[in-house]
Amino acid sequence: MLNIEARRQLKALLPVGMLATKPWLEAQGFNLHFLDNAVRSSTLTPLTPGVYLREGIVSWQGVVASLQRMTDTPVHVGALSALELEGVAHYLAGSTSPRITLCSAKALPRWLNRIAVSAEFEWQGTRRLWAENVMSDTYFIREHSWQVSLPALYYSCPEKAILELLLQVPDAISFEHVDQLMQGMHNLSPRKLDKLLRGCINVKVKRLFFWLAHRHQHAWLKHLSSENYALGTGKRMIAKGGRYESTWQITVPKEM
Repeated sequence: MLNIEARRQLKALLPVGMLATKPWLEAQGFNLHFLDNAVRSSTLTPLTPGVYLREGIVSWQGVVASLQRMTDTPVHVGALSALELEGVAHYLAGSTSPRITLCSAKALPRWLNRIAVSAEFEWQGTRRLWAENVMSDTYFIREHSWQVSLPALYYSCPEKAILELLLQVPDAISFEHVDQLMQGMHNLSPRKLDKLLRGCINVKVKRLFFWLAHRHQHAWLKHLSSENYALGTGKRMIAKGGRYESTWQITVPKEM
């Protein structure tokens, strides 16, 4: 038999659609004996060894929101996935399930891709992109209320997401795709961009950003001067066999 009070506490802690790991539940005060009994009585459903759902349907939003509240290291939906949540990008036509980019300084837990859910999770490390304080700054994070009364899902603001996406060029996303996305970025905040560019430690990303920004000449660009940011020295070959762009010292596709 399960202790009634402990069962009530579990229900409050683990609402419908949210999941939890055994170590996290233990840290909340539930002992192993209680957790074992909860599994035997079907109060908790194992999704993979050491990860439980109390009730409800497993969604990628619930998985990520659960991960975000259990981890000490900031984890945010970022890059193209964040732009999709913001409504300024769309999943590729014909895709069977969304690919969700999760940005964090530490690698994602292994259990994440062992759960049966209609999404694929991919990790983007942030140590070669952001200074440490950027990931913990809520100024660059937005909340997605994916379900009423449940913890919100946190994702990168568009200014942060586009810079995260540029890190993936050209291996995971093409020049043409990010160029199309940048074309629609009319409403970016120059104040946020300024802080992010100062907190960005990746020379390739910053040079690509300014090359794209100057291609489209959005109004916010006049508030940003490339001289204020550390753009490094020397050439960077980004597009193999491409054209050398002397202003930003990068190679870009010849057709662009």
